[in-house]
Amino acid sequence: MLHLFQGFGIELEYMIVGADSLDVAAQADWLLAEAAGDITDEYRHAGMAWNNELALHIIEFKLDGPAPELAGLAARFQAEVVRANALLAARGLALMPSAMHPWMDPVRELRLWPHDNREVYDCFDRIFSCQGHGWANLQSMHINLPFADDGEFAALHGAVRFLLPLLPALAASSPVMDARLTGTADNRLAVYRTNCRRIPSVTGAVVPEPVYAIAEYQRRILRRIYADLAPHDPQGLLAEEWVNARGAIPRFERMALEIRVLDVQECPRMDLAFAQLIVAVLRALCAEACCDLRSLQGWDGGELARYLEATIGAAEATEIHDSRYLAALGFPGSHASARQLWGFLAERAAQAGALERDAEHAIEHYLRHGTLATRIVAALPREPGRPELERIYRQLCDCLAAGEPYAAPSRR
Repeated sequence: MLHLFQGFGIELEYMIVGADSLDVAAQADWLLAEAAGDITDEYRHAGMAWNNELALHIIEFKLDGPAPELAGLAARFQAEVVRANALLAARGLALMPSAMHPWMDPVRELRLWPHDNREVYDCFDRIFSCQGHGWANLQSMHINLPFADDGEFAALHGAVRFLLPLLPALAASSPVMDARLTGTADNRLAVYRTNCRRIPSVTGAVVPEPVYAIAEYQRRILRRIYADLAPHDPQGLLAEEWVNARGAIPRFERMALEIRVLDVQECPRMDLAFAQLIVAVLRALCAEACCDLRSLQGWDGGELARYLEATIGAAEATEIHDSRYLAALGFPGSHASARQLWGFLAERAAQAGALERDAEHAIEHYLRHGTLATRIVAALPREPGRPELERIYRQLCDCLAAGEPYAAPSRR
């Protein structure tokens, strides 16, 4: 059994698109079959795994089991990207990064996974109607962190729910939806919050409730979700821990907490740098470096949800004027922008030796240029047309293929 921060699980999702058109291509089953030799929902090799998702144009890369450290993982994920792109090129396809496809029409273009476990996806579609952006068009990074018992779960869950509102200020990458700039930095989270509105208990307020005992969580959260789903799912297909759609969910069957609010970036180098920084901050919170756990666990969910709402909209430009929140993170001032706060946290993590040198460089790129959402917006005119969108998202595909961060070019 792994204790706090003794293992790490990372999952990265990407879109499959036509290499020429950049339109979504429902070809994940073909890609998995090409890699594995037969149609499958999971292909494993060399300590990595490729998986299907609900939408047939999405492929997920993940570690095949927890890694003892985050150092070196960016290169492993980049190797999977290169291998998948090589296979896809034979069909005129490629992987596209960022958390939402910029012009996908989910009503017209969504294709659900049609093979093993399709009854689960059909059930989701019957209950929630998956032909919307909140189901069909969203890609994320998940971070999985272990806990060994009630005490470790209480510490980790408290730290994660407290930090969760700051994460879009680091990772927002979805400013374009329906071929337009919406004015929201993290449209993926904006639509994700409402995709289960028919049964609100499934997602809650995205920020998890302050529940810090395993049995209590199962009773108060999971059993309620299963009970609310039961009239719509008499077979109990969705009565599983993974149906919980909060921004961080406990997976008690493997004793891990899964963080789910992070937009995927332009390349694994950026994702894994952010993962190292987030883990460094969570370590400090769990160690009560600046605030005792009881105080951290007592934060009001409505207050944290309001902070999350702010960073979904403005990402790193969000202004934080709550000195109590800042003090819990060790920040000495009474107000800061979210980017300033992340800069402070990154400097502290680097001084503690918690970041690889390459991760430090990636985070410096963020601190200079902003979130990927900000960089995309900076590269586009206020009302972009299809040619402008294609130019920028083709550059993002190139960044993913090369494993390089995106720096917004000057507008033409």
